[in-house]
Amino acid sequence: MNIHEYQAKEILSRHGVAVPRGIVIDNPENAEAAARELGTDIVVVKAQIHAGGRGKGGGVKLAKSPKGAKEYAAKIIGMTLVTPQTGSEGRKVKKVLVEEGMPIDKELYLGILLDRQSSRVMIMASEAGGMAIEEVAEETPEKIIKEIVDPIIGVKPYLARKIAFALNVKGNALKQMIPLIINLYQAFIKEDFDMLEINPLVITKDDRVLVLDAKVNIDSNALYRQKETLAYRDLDEEDPKEVEASKFDLNYIKLDGNIGCMVNGAGLAMATMDIIKHSGGEPANFLDVGGGADEEKIENGFRILLSDPNVKGIFINIFGGILRCDILARGVEIAAKKLKVKIPIVVRMEGTNMEEGHQILSDSGIDVIVSEGMKDGAQKIVKAIR
Repeated sequence: MNIHEYQAKEILSRHGVAVPRGIVIDNPENAEAAARELGTDIVVVKAQIHAGGRGKGGGVKLAKSPKGAKEYAAKIIGMTLVTPQTGSEGRKVKKVLVEEGMPIDKELYLGILLDRQSSRVMIMASEAGGMAIEEVAEETPEKIIKEIVDPIIGVKPYLARKIAFALNVKGNALKQMIPLIINLYQAFIKEDFDMLEINPLVITKDDRVLVLDAKVNIDSNALYRQKETLAYRDLDEEDPKEVEASKFDLNYIKLDGNIGCMVNGAGLAMATMDIIKHSGGEPANFLDVGGGADEEKIENGFRILLSDPNVKGIFINIFGGILRCDILARGVEIAAKKLKVKIPIVVRMEGTNMEEGHQILSDSGIDVIVSEGMKDGAQKIVKAIR
């Protein structure tokens, strides 16, 4: 689950991490009052959407007066902000964060994430703060510091000190940097983050160390034990189809193609999308109905697939284990008749009760193409929509 910058800062501040003072508003009329309350010569007006690169798209502005803050807020709130992470369609801005300006002396990068190679938490840091870390990694990888954290020991002062020294942090700022790194790690673990990116982490001219921007992803599988964090979910920032799918415990991600995919199991779903591409088609989604799907779940999956106007055909690729093939076939029959599906459907099913499943589809009277295997099914759906 993604959250907004201001929400990430609220969480971090509860763990003793220093962040600038800021006020969230959804009405430009309140921006002037917010700037006066902060009382700094400069305030920053920042669009709040679930995407990075907001500054490049015009979503971050420096205001030199409360009146200027109001003017910028009026321009940003309601705009469709396009950044490298939103795609060409962009995101509509409904809130801005009015934040106190900082006398910045140095900008750093610090990230904490799950490292697949070591199966542990990794801390990444760089003196090239304020830049896209992907560009730094590609052009000057030597500027990126990486430290793997032992899960038993955690982040102790010696490790935080090692990172701070590598960033050339000195003096009073060094004294603040060590507990800040430790507190960031504690927040990452206790709040079930799977990614925390601070860019930039700033040192001010008066030697304060603050998190100027924070991007957080939270492990959705851990939300059952993060009740407070669940309240931060902003459904306006999510694809409506993905929100609808989550209500039925379906894993759905919209893509740009025209072949709807219904699969059980994430690995099989990935392989299905690959073989559709290999066969000359374009998958329209990732949809994993899970092993415990029933007729109702199959029907809801169909409804979500058909709600995408780009979908011109559906490829159902099921390996019958917990989800038996006969249950799938009945679900397909019910959904196709109830929803009056008029686009091609190709079904590939193998496993438990496969023969019964094929017989149900054969007797159903619905127009379904049965394939002999995954490759055959992909080729048939690509041919059918053409």
